[in-house]
Amino acid sequence: MDQNNRPEDREKRITDSTKGVKKRGQADDPAAGTQRAGIGAEYAMPLIILTGPTAVGKTDLSVRLAKALGGEIISADSMQVYCHMDIGSAKVTKEEMDGVPHHLIDVLKPDQDFNVVLFQKMAKEALTRIYGRGHIPIVAGGTGFYIQALVYDIDFTENDPDPSIRARLEKEAAVKGARHLHSRLRQIDPAAADQIHANNVKRVIRAIEFYEKTGTRISRHNETEHKKESPYDFLYYVLNTDRGALYDRIDRRVDRMMAMGLVDEVKMLAQMGCTRDMVSMQGLGYKEILDHLDGRCSLEEAVRVLKRDTRHFAKRQLTWFKRERDVRWLDLPAFGDDKEKVLAHIIREISLKGWLS
Repeated sequence: MDQNNRPEDREKRITDSTKGVKKRGQADDPAAGTQRAGIGAEYAMPLIILTGPTAVGKTDLSVRLAKALGGEIISADSMQVYCHMDIGSAKVTKEEMDGVPHHLIDVLKPDQDFNVVLFQKMAKEALTRIYGRGHIPIVAGGTGFYIQALVYDIDFTENDPDPSIRARLEKEAAVKGARHLHSRLRQIDPAAADQIHANNVKRVIRAIEFYEKTGTRISRHNETEHKKESPYDFLYYVLNTDRGALYDRIDRRVDRMMAMGLVDEVKMLAQMGCTRDMVSMQGLGYKEILDHLDGRCSLEEAVRVLKRDTRHFAKRQLTWFKRERDVRWLDLPAFGDDKEKVLAHIIREISLKGWLS
């Protein structure tokens, strides 16, 4: 075995790297290197982000990377956080985890709300634990806004909910429909309307509520927050492939979900009391099958809509990532569709950061 690459030496090198990287413009302070908290520490902590459109292969690559680094994974997926929602969320299995610690998986019940504020809080808590163990965290998942909120530590304190405004807007959505509410958002905040799908009623309501409370467009607030310097020393990777290959992967994933029993999973959730107005049941795969179970469409039509809407979702994800700064694209065709080559490339760049030296 290479005496410079023994497991115990690699662990020491990673532990040393998670003592932090001094932020620009700060004086040397030997004591500062012992600070372990990512947020507010004098030294920026290392953080790896591995994201990309749905079905591109993030899960497999993130596990390979974590095993190569001795790292831990934080899920940035708005659905895998829920228990009992395994097939429709394409949740990573115990076998796929391959012994790598995963965080924010199976931690909420389907009737509980989950949003960017809660994700940010839970992810920060996970980061503290991971840094405390001397490991490098890998944020893996496709929810771009969640990743942005964590990487740039976006401040959501001005977005505390107002129950009276929220109740009024929820009633308006129920009576006049999601499209009506989305058109209202477009009138007051066109940029937010472009970023938020009309069917995402919860986010549309939050955006209108923010404007009514503060007089400021939520898109402007988020843009200001996004300009902040990140408290982390991060590498932000977006895994991608050509559109035809991606759409084929999406179609095959949906077919696998159906074969694995997605209909039965949604039936079980309905029997547990889950309804379509819950945040969890608005996820792709669940609302479409609910439509079928409620007699609104045939199963064949539900599958067709699911495939179509998943392709549209992937397109919106890519649009989001193209707007992000400091992103490093990993185009699979450029690596001959060989994930081992992609992994080697990432590890090379991590080494150049000095995290493994």
